[in-house]
Amino acid sequence: MLDIKFIRENPDIVKKSIKDRNLKIDMDQLLKLDADKRKFLMESEELKAEKNKASKGGRPDSVVIEKMKSISQKISDLDNKVEEIDKNIQDFELNIPNIPHKSIPIGPSDANKVVRSYGKKRKFDFNPKNHIELGETLDILDFPRSSKISGSGFCLFKGLGALLERALINFMLDLHTKEHGYKEIFPPFLVNRASMTGTGQLPKLEEDMYRLKDDDLFLIPTAEVPVTNLHRDEVLEEEELPIYYTAYTACFRREAGSYGKDTKGLMRVHQFDKVELVKFVRPETSYEELEKLLSNAEEVLKRLNLSYRVVMLATGDISFAAAKCYDIEAWAPGIEKNLEVSSCSNFTDFQARRANIKYRPGDRKKLEYVHTLNGSGIAMARTIIAIMENYQEKDGSILIPDVLRPYMGGRERITKE
Repeated sequence: MLDIKFIRENPDIVKKSIKDRNLKIDMDQLLKLDADKRKFLMESEELKAEKNKASKGGRPDSVVIEKMKSISQKISDLDNKVEEIDKNIQDFELNIPNIPHKSIPIGPSDANKVVRSYGKKRKFDFNPKNHIELGETLDILDFPRSSKISGSGFCLFKGLGALLERALINFMLDLHTKEHGYKEIFPPFLVNRASMTGTGQLPKLEEDMYRLKDDDLFLIPTAEVPVTNLHRDEVLEEEELPIYYTAYTACFRREAGSYGKDTKGLMRVHQFDKVELVKFVRPETSYEELEKLLSNAEEVLKRLNLSYRVVMLATGDISFAAAKCYDIEAWAPGIEKNLEVSSCSNFTDFQARRANIKYRPGDRKKLEYVHTLNGSGIAMARTIIAIMENYQEKDGSILIPDVLRPYMGGRERITKE
């Protein structure tokens, strides 16, 4: 959420941000509401001062009493107007996106910029299969039964496929906790409306979320939501910062806007596993921390020896709450596509304002908002696609990446059991 004072003093910056994101918000209406609120507040304060002055003038006569009643009524009317305006202003504020960082490209997704690439794409002496064919042949993926159980857009891992998924999760958690300095969290998979609003999923993205109507709880779309809200309405001490958390969770997304997009196999599913990285940092270090976060996520793919590229997202493609975002895209030769397996974002103080997360800078009395960051470190199921398709052999088996073999009982390859 943007500070209303910032919006008031920098309307052109906010309007440009909205335009660059290809959004439409009536900022002039918000500024008028803000001006009306300040006007009514001033009138209310003047009337309250007049009322206090009259009450100190000795025993009031009937004329003074009537005047004070009239003033009280006017104050009440003004306070009601201010309360109503406050609700309208909050509705506006909750729908205004973060200000994109000046370093990112302006434009739609076509303007996204490839920052760097890693590794060489594997060359095959046979026609590589896609992950659906491999999964069915090896009996490690079962889409018909997952559809029977839950419907389309879900996946079921079997045998060594399930073990591969678990191995990936454990490998990533070990890497981030033992080498990258993150503390592991295992949060609830259901969160309340305040948590979803704090990280920016609500109100904008409610249609893409799974909601339990009887309890007004939401299945989490990412561990970012519960982990960031660990410190909602808290004041952190400066010496506590930076705070690094990592968490494995299942993630649930309705993918309401995915009609017509590639939804075959594991490409776009309603439930998937992910290891998330979340940071709470001092404002002056947040962009340096973003680069470190990105490096931590990249390290997963490097150790898996997968070819990938890092893409800086343009203004029209970054998320509502992000000021700057990098996507990491792994190469999948069976379907011949670069697949997003991680997004690493700096939200500056945008989420912290919504969730009221502050810190005490040194000896200063004034509290400041922390900066929050998060990134996938990394996400399945597309990482599974990349592993299966890059590590497939001519005989239809799949080699297991070296770093995952200790987590799979020393097994070197996946074959049909």
